[in-house]
Parts: sequence; structure tokens; C-alpha cells
Amino acid sequence: MFDKFRRLFKKDEQNETDDRYALVSESEINEELKRNIVELEKLGEEWSEVLQRKYVNEFESQEKQNLRVWVCRDIDGDEIEGLTSEKCLEKEYRSQIAIDYDGPKFDEDFYANTIELWYYFGGYVKGSGTLYDLSKNDLEVDIEKSLKALLK
Repeated sequence: MFDKFRRLFKKDEQNETDDRYALVSESEINEELKRNIVELEKLGEEWSEVLQRKYVNEFESQEKQNLRVWVCRDIDGDEIEGLTSEKCLEKEYRSQIAIDYDGPKFDEDFYANTIELWYYFGGYVKGSGTLYDLSKNDLEVDIEKSLKALLK
């Protein structure tokens, strides 16, 4: 029964976060967008480092060791060593803020929590993407909310 409530809550939480992203059509995918994605990922890396240092002791006090907050990149779900934001316009490229630690977690997800930054999903002919919208959201606040939720 508890699992049903948790899934319902996660579903509502996911619907709530959908407005954090801007849909990017194939015609908008260009070098200017690439520069914006690179800057977004750099900002994500900076906030990840700062907030990891800020929260590491709180996590350790709850027996959640080795807190890690970083920008994780993959193509079609494969984390490729050395993958950088320079490849962000390849189809199926995804970057996200990943939060993880050693210790008990809410569910069986790969990481304790993630915040998607950019995902370029492609069709056979045309693709589109979703981009974290900095004009309407505060990445620092969203990362911090995620960390606090993991401490509850």
C-alpha cells in the first residue's frame, strides 16, 4: 500500500517538474543552442561542487556516506568515459545533475536523484529536445531541494 502512495507522489512530483523544461524543436537545434547547453552544464558543475561541500556532513550524519553531486552525461543510456558537452547535439545525448551516496535510498533507481539538464531525443528523420529553462527556474534551488528531500 505504501508503494502505491509513493508512486502516486512521484507521479505528481514528475508532473510538477515538467514546467521546468523548454521543448526544443529540430529547427531550433543549432550552434547557439549548443553554447547555451555548454554554459548550462558548466553552471550545473559549479553548483554541484558547492552544494556537495555544503551538504556532505548532513548526509554523513544520517549514515549516507560519500555524497556525490555531478553532471552526468550519456548517449542512449551509455555513460561514455570522456564524454563532454561538445557532443550535446548528438541524438540521444542526455546531461543531468546526478546525486548519489552510499547508504539506504528511497527506491531502486540508478542514482538517488537526478535533475535533467538537456536531452536530445531523435526520431528517424527529425528530433527534438528538452532543456532545463533557466529563465523560469533556479538550478541552485532545484539541486538544493533535491538534496533536502533526500535528507528527509
